[in-house]
Order: sequence, then C-alpha cells, then structure tokens
Amino acid sequence: MSTRPLRLGVNVDHVATIRNARGGPRPDPVRAALLAIEAGADGITAHLREDRRHITDADMAHLKASISKPLNFEMAATEQMLDIALATAPHAVCLVPEKRTERTTEGGLDVVGQHDWLAPYADQLARGGVRVSLFIEPSTEAIDAAVSIKAPVVELHTGAWCHAVEVGDAARAAREFERVKKAAAYAGERGLEVHAGHGLDYDTARQVAALPQVTELNIGHFLVGEAVFVGLAEAIRQMRAAMAEGRAGAG
Repeated sequence: MSTRPLRLGVNVDHVATIRNARGGPRPDPVRAALLAIEAGADGITAHLREDRRHITDADMAHLKASISKPLNFEMAATEQMLDIALATAPHAVCLVPEKRTERTTEGGLDVVGQHDWLAPYADQLARGGVRVSLFIEPSTEAIDAAVSIKAPVVELHTGAWCHAVEVGDAARAAREFERVKKAAAYAGERGLEVHAGHGLDYDTARQVAALPQVTELNIGHFLVGEAVFVGLAEAIRQMRAAMAEGRAGAG
C-alpha cells in the first residue's frame, strides 16, 4: 500500500498543568500552541476535563481563535462537553474516557459496552460539522464498534505498549506492539482513519510511524517534559525527525 503522510498533533494540556500549579497566566498554552505550529506541528490537541485540572474553557476559546492549524478537542461524552464543543466548533473532537481520580487517561473508551451511549454524541458532533474520533484500545472488537458508531477516525491507545517499553518488559512490549500493529491494519481495512497516541516518546513514535495505516500521532506530556531541557521547538523538531525516520521504513 502507498504510504500516507504522517501528521503530528501536539497536546498542550501539561503547559496548562504547569500554569495551574501556581496560578496566574504563565506559561500560556496558547503561546505554546503557536510555538508548536511554528516548529512543525500539524495541529493542536487539548483535553477539556470535567474538573478543569489543566485546560480551561477560556483556553479552548483562545486556542480556536488564535491558531492557524486544526484544533482537536478531547472530551468525555457528556451533555456539557457536547454543548461546549458545538459552540467552539473545533476541527475535530476525540471522545475519550474520563475519571476524576485518574492522573491521566488510563485506557481506551469502552466502545462495545457504551455503544448506545456514544453513538448519539458522535452523530450530533458530525451533524455539527465536527470530525469525530474515538480513543480506543487496539482491538478488533473496539474497531468494529467504532464502525457501528459511525466514527470516521479512531485513535489507538498506545499506553500499555509504551509503559512496557519504559519499564524494560521486552516480552510484553512486543505483544502490545503487535496488538497496535494488527489493530492499525484492521482499522485501515474497515475504512477508518487511524491515529495513535498516549505515552509516545522519540523511540516509540519512530516505531509506530512505520505502520503505514497510521496518519497522525498525538503527543503532549513527553514533549512538554523534553521542553524543560531542550526547549519546546527543539523537542518538536526532534520528534518530527524521529517520525520521518520511522515513516521511511513504512510499507
């Protein structure tokens, strides 16, 4: 198959996390988004959580008004978030699971068990002119459910694989990457656009970039962490280089 272009979405949530740790206006996630785009990001992702622990409603409005690239609005499937998303009119909405007690998103949506709950949200967003993505586990069952829900895009949760890599569990990492690889291929066969994200660093981004079905990576925490040492622009340039190296081996 021909290799599709690979986009980088930069998540600015944790710029807001740093700001909110002290209060006040700095660092500004909108400024980070503009810098990310200048450095090579193809889009900006931000998650408006129910508890507003990082991104705020004002941040979403300012991002939509300020950036020249697509805005990907991550949100839970709730009526409040639906209303905000439709009013904001981002390029895309990615429906994600959300728990108040979690530090970060702990897994993919239960798209099989919550099929009938999620489908009306996907429909209303689509009718509002928003591209709908579902953040799912890399499984055929989840992909089949996404097709039934009529979401055109799935984002494969790479967290289990990346965690296994981080802790040096090579056997588990190999198994988890095989799941991601098979899910990407299956989603492509089902006609879905395939994205990937959660826990990616330079090495894992390079590896997943070699999967030809994957068209977008969404990365945030790692880039914000690297920015402490090399600056955000340089971290993004290095990420784009890693993605390009991986993509060169796709096929």
